[in-house]
Amino acid sequence: MSTYRIFLAGATGAIGQRLTPLLIRAGHSVTGTTRTTAKAAELRARGVEPVVVDVYDAAALTQAVGAARPDIVIHQLTDLPKDLNPDAMVEGRIRNARIRREGTRNLVSAALAAGARRLISQSIAWIYAPGPEPHAESDPITDQSGVMVLEELTLRSPPLEGVVLRYGQLYGPGTHTATPLGAIAVHVDAAAYAALLAIDHGNPGVYNIAQPNSYASVSKASAELGWNAGFRLGE
Repeated sequence: MSTYRIFLAGATGAIGQRLTPLLIRAGHSVTGTTRTTAKAAELRARGVEPVVVDVYDAAALTQAVGAARPDIVIHQLTDLPKDLNPDAMVEGRIRNARIRREGTRNLVSAALAAGARRLISQSIAWIYAPGPEPHAESDPITDQSGVMVLEELTLRSPPLEGVVLRYGQLYGPGTHTATPLGAIAVHVDAAAYAALLAIDHGNPGVYNIAQPNSYASVSKASAELGWNAGFRLGE
């Protein structure tokens, strides 16, 4: 595996926290974003160059990405309540939709300005329109909380090579549950592993990232990325 300069947007999120040690272990140089100065020291201790930046401040984000000179930009930004508390989820979904639309637009613009080669973005897998299952990545999807905008910006912003990872519902360390919930799930370590592999494996496009299930096929991720749903940190 070659080594690259990586700009990780959302380095302190659930996936970001599991992805950073994988990136460092692989020899990549990582710049990671956080919204608070309190978490900057935590990132530095993990071997990540921290950047405190608001994704909605387009000028500041463009400056931060440009200074990092990344080969690869990884978009793991979300804005949901950590425990997915139902009482807070209405506002959380509104914030998350904004970050997918406006935040992704700003990040794509910054990546293009910095001359990045590839953009890897976090999406969700439970968005397919009704139809025969299991769904392949080419099946029609429904728009949920800004997902279509995020995917369009990722996939259609040349010369960026856009990769969309449609994750199942996360479980494991740093998420709201230790065990799988729902029909389509993925361990957070395996989700992070998919982002690591997507740096230099697979063609641009969409990949379902979930444990084997009857809803969404994961054969493309296995064949093209070499992804394994059983991956855990330390393996």
